[in-house]
Amino acid sequence: MFARTSTPLLLASTALSLVPAVHSFYSYANDFVDPKFILAKNFSNTTVVAQQTILQWADEVAAKGPWAVTNKTITPPSGDKHDYMSWAPYWWPDCSKAGNTTELTPEQIWTTCTYVSRDGQFNPDVRTSGMNNIGDFSDMSDAVFYNALAWAINGSSKYSANVAQFVDAWFINPDTAMNPNLNYAQMQRGPTGQIGTHTGVLDLKCMAKIVPSILILREGKAPEWTSDLDTKFVNWTNSYLPWLETNKIAVEEEDSLNNHGSFYYNQLASLQILVGDTDGAKNTIQKYFNGIYQGQIAKNGDQPEESVRTHPYHYRAYNLAAMLTNARIGAYIGFDGWNLTTKAGGTIKDALDFAITKPPTTTEEDPAELYSIVNVIGSVYGDSDGSYAKWLLAHAGNSYPADASFLWNQPFSDSGIVAANLTQAGSNSSSNGSTSNGSSSANNNSQNSAAFLGVDFAMSMYFMCAVAMVLSFF
Repeated sequence: MFARTSTPLLLASTALSLVPAVHSFYSYANDFVDPKFILAKNFSNTTVVAQQTILQWADEVAAKGPWAVTNKTITPPSGDKHDYMSWAPYWWPDCSKAGNTTELTPEQIWTTCTYVSRDGQFNPDVRTSGMNNIGDFSDMSDAVFYNALAWAINGSSKYSANVAQFVDAWFINPDTAMNPNLNYAQMQRGPTGQIGTHTGVLDLKCMAKIVPSILILREGKAPEWTSDLDTKFVNWTNSYLPWLETNKIAVEEEDSLNNHGSFYYNQLASLQILVGDTDGAKNTIQKYFNGIYQGQIAKNGDQPEESVRTHPYHYRAYNLAAMLTNARIGAYIGFDGWNLTTKAGGTIKDALDFAITKPPTTTEEDPAELYSIVNVIGSVYGDSDGSYAKWLLAHAGNSYPADASFLWNQPFSDSGIVAANLTQAGSNSSSNGSTSNGSSSANNNSQNSAAFLGVDFAMSMYFMCAVAMVLSFF
């Protein structure tokens, strides 16, 4: 299961098999995990609970699939259900001039009422189950991401088979495959017609999660990820990239100065990596850091484009996730963006340091939106004084080493939480015999440690999920 079989790792393996379920699945805004790090499996013993979280989340989200762009109940204006479709989230109907004498049906509202923008006020019908594609794509990308990680952790073919099935259904199978465009993403409804907007490009930002997942299976030679599947997915991507780079909708998104632009570069660069265009990906990341990034962070670390929004805490965290993902992609292909300064003199680290000083401003924001980001910054820049670990301990409690992202955001302190319990487990096990024989004392201590982490983690993440699953798409 693990790359080496030292006593500490045997203890970790024992604890991993005993951790109870962590029920609060969470979808990170975005990430790009280094496939080489995952495949090397040189995981710290302190990540044992994070590994179990990944396995549990992989099973949980996979149970919802498979997904297909054709499953929606509403047909796009093109008349082709293979076209991706979603609605703009902050636009609301004003039916005062519709001229109706009876109550309008939803379809009549969508086509006869004028729609007006209310920034930060989420129209709930945008995410009505099954009507459009945005929720399904989000679930599919998370399922691919966590199942690829789960395969790397324990080698079970069920996880790699899940990835193959989900990618095939969404991108490859001719009966269900998505057409390679976003012409009808985040449409603005109303009597003038329903057309896609540049903000809809954001809907596929999590291609940055899918790409390293495929690289893990490709480079790890998972039998279920066949050369035929790989070739067909690359072909789909090569058909989509020209749209993403030249279509008017996409170009407008690229020019966005806020998180929308940042996430655009996440998507483009990661897909260029998938098709083997490393030079193109490097140029894309350089263009981001030389371009819109230059105006995104003030000298004091504030993000002016995000602070003016109705949910500034959320949007600072949201754009931080996009900036971090661009830096991760850059690091993967040999470009260092971590220490680049903006024209005002700010860095990504400064942006995080500022963000953690500002409390949430509404009940729709939660400190948990920054948990994994604090972990990232601490692992990249170092945490010599322990301030980031202390912040996580103060806000997330003893649960933060149970977060899935704790696995790949290393090195980072677990504040002694996991290590202490593993040490105790080993001590008890040694007093009763070999650490590899699964003694009841070791098992009980490992299980108690995991329960202590897992339950606390579930409680602290529950509210975070409810809010972020709405906010994180826009």
